[in-house]
Amino acid sequence: MIEYRNLRVALLGAGSVGAQVADQLLTHRDELAARIGAGIELAGVAVRDLDAPRDTAIPRELLTTDAESLILSSDIVVELMGGLEPARTLILQALTSGADVITANKALLATHGPELFEAAGQVGAQLYYEAAVGGAIPIIRPLRDSLAGDRVERILGIVNGTTNFILDRMDTQGESMEQALATASALGYAEADPTADVGGYDAAQKAAILASLAFHTLVPADAVHREGITEVTLEQVVAARKAGYVVKLLAICERLTDPASGVDGVSVRVHPALIPDTHPLAAVHGANNAVFVEAEAAGSLMFYGAGAGGIQTASAVLGDVVSAARRHVVGGPGVAESTHADLPVLPISAITTRYQITLLVADEPGVLAVIAALFQSHGVSVETVQQSVTPADPARPSGAASAATLVIGTHEASEADLAATVAALTTSSVVHSVTSVLRVEGL
Repeated sequence: MIEYRNLRVALLGAGSVGAQVADQLLTHRDELAARIGAGIELAGVAVRDLDAPRDTAIPRELLTTDAESLILSSDIVVELMGGLEPARTLILQALTSGADVITANKALLATHGPELFEAAGQVGAQLYYEAAVGGAIPIIRPLRDSLAGDRVERILGIVNGTTNFILDRMDTQGESMEQALATASALGYAEADPTADVGGYDAAQKAAILASLAFHTLVPADAVHREGITEVTLEQVVAARKAGYVVKLLAICERLTDPASGVDGVSVRVHPALIPDTHPLAAVHGANNAVFVEAEAAGSLMFYGAGAGGIQTASAVLGDVVSAARRHVVGGPGVAESTHADLPVLPISAITTRYQITLLVADEPGVLAVIAALFQSHGVSVETVQQSVTPADPARPSGAASAATLVIGTHEASEADLAATVAALTTSSVVHSVTSVLRVEGL
C-alpha cells in the first residue's frame, strides 16, 4: 500500500477552543493518523499577539501572525477566530487555494454562508461546521447527511447554554433574572456583555443554520423572528412550574402553510416559550443544549449534551478535521450544500400554536364575560382560566380597589389572531395590564 503524505492543518485562533484543538492535535497525533490513514501535523497557529497568555500552552515555534502564508501551505484550515472579519476573508482565501475549511463561527455562517459555500463548490473544497451549533452535540451531520432522505417537519432546540442556565436557575433556585445572570457571569457562562445571549441573537444565528440544513432552503439570520429572555420574570417562571410547564428559550424551525396566503414555507423563530414539564427538553438543565427533531419517517429524535466549553467544542472541531482528512486520502470533490428547495421564510404571523396570557383586571362582576367576548370576537378559543385576587395597589389606575390576576390558556390559534386579541385587551376598560404573553410549545 502506498503511504499517503502527511496532511498539514492550519489553525486560525488560539482562544479557549483553539488552544484545546491545538493541544488535542499534538497529543493525539498518532491516534488520529490511525483513524485517517495518513499522518496529520499542526502546521502552525495564527494569532494576533504572540505573547498573549493562553489557557493551554502551545509551542512558540508554531505561533505566527502571518495567517495568509500559513493558509497557503496547508491542506486543512481550522478557523476559530470568531467575528465576521478577518475570518470571512481568510476562509475565502483558504477555500480558493483548495483547502478544506472547518469553522465554529455561527455568526459568519448565518451572515455569509451562501458566499462561502459557493466558493467551496467552485473549487471542489468542503466547508465543515459541526461545532457552529450545539458545541459537542452532533447535529449538523445528522441533519445534512443522515436525514437527507427524510422530511424534517419541525425542530425544537435549546441552543444557547447561557440562557438555559439562567432560566434553569430561576426555575430550580428561585433566583431573579438579575441574580441568575450574575451567577452565570461568575461561573464564566455569560460574557461581560451578555446581549448576544440574553437578547436571543446567538440562538437566532444557530436557528438559521439548522433551518437551512433541515429544509434545504437558504434562511438568512435576519429572517429569523427573535425575542430574548430579558422580559422573563421570576413570577412567570414560578407560575409556569405550578401550571406544569417550564420556561425555555427555544429555537423553533418548522414547515407550515401560511393561513393568510396558502403558501407553503418555513417558520424560523427564537423566543421564550412554555413547554410541558414532561417534555424531554424540560429536563435540560444548566448550560446544556438539546435539539429535538421531528421527521416524517424517522419520528422524534433528540440530541443532547454540552453546548459550549473549550474541550467540548474542540471535540466537534476534531471530528470535522478527521472527516476532512479522510476526504483528502480517499479523494473526490466536496459535497455541496443543498438549498434547492427554496421555500419562502414566512413571518411570525403565520404560525399557529397555543398561548398563555396573564392579565391584571378589575375585580368586579362581569369582567370574565367581557374578556371572553374579546377572545371570541378575534377567533381565539379559551381553554383554561385561573383567577387569583391581587391586593390593593394605589398605583393602579383603579385606585385602591382590589384587582384580579387571570391566567388564560388558549387552544391553538394563529399568531395574527392572538396579536389582535392582545391589542384589544390592552385597550379594554376592565384590563389594567397585560402582564405576560407566552407561547406554549411541545404539546
